[in-house]
This record gives sequence, structure tokens and C-alpha cells, in this order.
Amino acid sequence: MGLFSKKAKPQKYLLVVDIGTEFVKTLVFRLERGISDQGVIKDQGVILGFGHQRQMPNHMLAGAVADIDGVTQTCQKAIDQASNMARVKPRKAVIGIAGEFIKGSTINFVCPREKPEEPIDSAELQNIIQRVQWRAFDRARGQLSKETCCPEVEIKPINALLSDIRIDGYQVTNPLGFQGKELFLSIFNVYAPLVHLRAVENIAAKLNLDLISIAAEPYALTKISCFNPTSGAIFIDMGGGTTDIALVRQNRVEGIKSFALAGRTFTKRLGQMFNLDWNEAEKIKIRHSQQRLGQSVQWKIRDILKDDLRLWLSGVELVLEEFDQAEYFPPLILLCGGGSLLPGIKNILKREKIQEQWLDKFPFSQSPKVDFIQSKQIENIIDQTESLEGPEYITPMALASLAVEIVSDEDKVLSPLLRRVLKLMK
Repeated sequence: MGLFSKKAKPQKYLLVVDIGTEFVKTLVFRLERGISDQGVIKDQGVILGFGHQRQMPNHMLAGAVADIDGVTQTCQKAIDQASNMARVKPRKAVIGIAGEFIKGSTINFVCPREKPEEPIDSAELQNIIQRVQWRAFDRARGQLSKETCCPEVEIKPINALLSDIRIDGYQVTNPLGFQGKELFLSIFNVYAPLVHLRAVENIAAKLNLDLISIAAEPYALTKISCFNPTSGAIFIDMGGGTTDIALVRQNRVEGIKSFALAGRTFTKRLGQMFNLDWNEAEKIKIRHSQQRLGQSVQWKIRDILKDDLRLWLSGVELVLEEFDQAEYFPPLILLCGGGSLLPGIKNILKREKIQEQWLDKFPFSQSPKVDFIQSKQIENIIDQTESLEGPEYITPMALASLAVEIVSDEDKVLSPLLRRVLKLMK
């Protein structure tokens, strides 16, 4: 049933909307106060209802909204579905987005202090964080401008995490009140194009939602508790339009990247080879993923998709090559997303020949272990519906976990301070 053994009265209801290329998925959950097995009082989310509605093919492109009204209608159907099951319709919502132009990276900043004998106060810390964030912002905008060949691309920060704080080399969790000559900050930031964010905000307004946060889905995945934060993990979320990859190591998110090859590519291939329309090809792909076809047909489809699988693997390798700042890669690869259900995805990553090549090509200390994220591993979320078992529901559950953290404000000083800086930058 999760991490918590005791519950108090319900405090509030929240909504998660996962806007994907292929589906809109929604969760309605109740925020409760619980006590962990270690006796720590923390908040948890109890899922009461969920919705799942297919997008029209032309409404989303590579994770980005292409038709605001069309996506709004699909979201409304998914919200109604979840609300009817939960028997409550929350207005406060966290909306998750992903896609090729969602960028995340870590910046390290060393700041010498003018008056090392004086304790660090909130004004000084906010000023330093602002300097770090503007430097990170300029770097991210330059990167996205280069990739899109658009020198005037506008972006906004949407998520940020202080992953490491040191004073004169001494690690602290809260620098306020400390003295020292030098303050070191390591901040992970996620950015998205302004046009994409405005589209999402427009959708939220049309749905009459009180938007708590727009969250990058790969970022939400890195916050769940199914891996050792010290050694880290590589998260691969394969949806309909994009594959999103996040690297976490030494308790820090190093970066998130994406490429536009995912479930739709395989559906399109099956449609071409069997002369099927989109819906029929999608049904065949799902039945293949669920091992519900005859053995001869299963093998035939595997043969048809093998070239696309190799191309997908090349995309993964290109992304891993871009994480050039990492001294080593963690030995754990965690899969989620509806596209990851294709048998060939996990199989190709576990193939002995591929793993040997990766040991030579990338800084893995040992052959990586490949596994699916399980819903029960998201410790601060309890699925009262007992229906969200597949990898396709992990991302919205991770968004719910992040929503619990945002609302709870577990870090009473740094989280609000960082969010205040983000608002000033917007």
C-alpha cells in the first residue's frame, strides 16, 4: 500500500494532466498527511480516479501542442473521466509536458564572498541564485537557438533544483547562517520554448484550471524514489511522439534530452507493411506488445520493426553521447512510457552485443541493468484504484509525486526561494 501506515483527514484534492503526443492521461488524487515506517511525518497522494484519452494525430507534434482547441477537448474528456471516478473535480492542477525542445542541464557556480566573516542571509543567497540562473538561462537559450537555427528563440525556466551546496568545500543542505569565503551552488534547470508554455497556459485557462505548475515530465521521473540516488540511474520514457532521457548520478540530475522517435514510428511502419489505417495498426502494435498474437505473427512483426528498433537505439546513443560532462554512467536503466512495452525495446537494450559495445563506448563501470519502473516504487503515491500497473502510467504518477512535493514545501527555505527567483526571471 506504499510507504505510509497512518493517515489523517484529507486536506485537499489535486489534478495531474499529462499531455502526451498519443494520449492525455489524468489523475485525481487526495493530499493526506501520513507517517512513514521511520516515524517521519510527510505528505502523500492517494489516487482516486484516472482518465485516458487518445489524441487526434494532428493535435500534437513531437510532444508540442499543434492544435490548442483540439488538445483542450481531449483534456476535458480525460479530466471528466478521472473526476467521475473520483467523484470530485479539483481545479488546482499540475500539467506535464515533454518533447524535443524541453531542455534540462546542471550548472555549477563558485561565488567568492566579499564579507566571509558575516553569516549568509536570504537576501545574499537570493542574489547569488539570481546570478547563477541568468548565466544558466543564457547558456540554455544559446543551445536551443543553435539547435533550431533561430537566433531569437524565447524560452522560460519551468523547473529548478538545488542539487549541491557547499561552503568552503563543506556540504550543507541550507547555507543560511553559515560563514565562509566561498559558496558553491549546483543547480539543475529545465527550460521550454515560450510559445509552447503559452499554449499550455491557454489550455489550462480554457479548462478553468488553477495551474500550480507546468512540469517537465523527465524531471518529474528523476524525483521518484525507485533508485539509489548516490549511484543514480538513466531514465528512458518512450511515449508516442518522443523518447525522453534523463541522467541522474551522485544525487544530481545531470540533464534531460529528447528525440522524436517513439511509438508512432512503429505504428506507422506496421500500417505501411500491412496496409492498415492508423487505428488498426495501433491495435496490432498493442496486441504485439501484450504478446496476444500468434507466435508466427509475433516473429514477423519483430522482423518488420527491427530496422526501426536499431534507429531508435541510435537515437538513444546520440543522446548519451551528449551527456559528455558525466565522468561515469550509472549501471541502472529504468524504462517507462507506453512505447516501452514493445518487446524489442527492453530486449535490444539487454542484448549482450549491445552492452559490450556500450561498455567500450560509454563510461559504464559495468553492464547496465535494464528494468521497468513499477508504480509501487513511487513511495509517496498510493493507487487506491488498483488499476495503474503498466509503465504507461508511471509518468502521470511521477507528476503526482512532484505535485505532492510542490504543495508540501518540504524544504521551507530553499524551495520557495528558488521558485521566487524563477518568477522574477519570467
